[in-house]
Amino acid sequence: MLVGLTGCMTVHGETAVLPATTEAEAEKVLENFVDVRNTAHRSFDADLSTTVQHGPLGDSERAALTALKAVHPEGDEEFKPLELRDAEFHIPRQAGWPKYFLASAPGQVGDVRAHWLVMFSRDGVEADWKASYLSVVEPDAAPEFAADEDGHARPLRKDATDPLAVEPARLGKSYTEFLQKGEGEAFAPGRFTTERRKTRAESANRPAARNEWADTPADPERYPVMGLYTQDGGAVVFFAVHQHTKQTVAEGYTPAVDPLVKPLLKGEARQTLTKAYLYQQLVTVPEAQDAQVDFLDQRAGLISAEGS
Repeated sequence: MLVGLTGCMTVHGETAVLPATTEAEAEKVLENFVDVRNTAHRSFDADLSTTVQHGPLGDSERAALTALKAVHPEGDEEFKPLELRDAEFHIPRQAGWPKYFLASAPGQVGDVRAHWLVMFSRDGVEADWKASYLSVVEPDAAPEFAADEDGHARPLRKDATDPLAVEPARLGKSYTEFLQKGEGEAFAPGRFTTERRKTRAESANRPAARNEWADTPADPERYPVMGLYTQDGGAVVFFAVHQHTKQTVAEGYTPAVDPLVKPLLKGEARQTLTKAYLYQQLVTVPEAQDAQVDFLDQRAGLISAEGS
């Protein structure tokens, strides 16, 4: 079931297809997100971060800030705030829940400039808007989104008839199967596809350690797929997957545990260390059936670790 790709469906008796929000409200949501995120990152406050983030982004940031707080209780003394200016808001018409909209804006952290894409969503009229996904791309790599006659973004829908190279609901399954088996040509060669498989193969068996990987699609109920159509007839899609890495060392050795892993570690890593990651990515899905999905961005968040 593809929860994030909503069509005209009945949820809690609501069937009217309406704009997800107004531009004025979207501006306030983005401004509050930036302010709270900066405060949370400065002090490594995981609880505060969850007031403006949920979904894949929220879970990843909560774990990261928890680990950072344990290692650096004083916070980030060299913190540089995020600044977003001249944001564009891509607000679709939707029925039912969840609803979402995308904020697209040039951003700067210190001297580093990039383009930020933040997908906000909420699950009901009484719920707060929170950021579900976040991607950062090169300044000139921001997608050009399609709009209807009234200027509203075109959301991906479960009942969409537009031909796309890969059904958005199947992206997580297709991607994780490729990582595990290397089969299929749905994804373009690159850093997060063919190069990752090559890197894994090269580091699988070391003289004193064996490394293993397991990749699985994320639960579509907890981590809905979300996306918008682009002007070229394709779409950009946010989706999440899980990755587990297991290292088993030879007798006489112990796995190396990074200081930021220790606060999330259960058990003692005497011979094995298993780390669970949540990956959120933004991809372009072309219209043509014989074209390939390409990655715009991928972000890995360590969620937990276990030793034995």
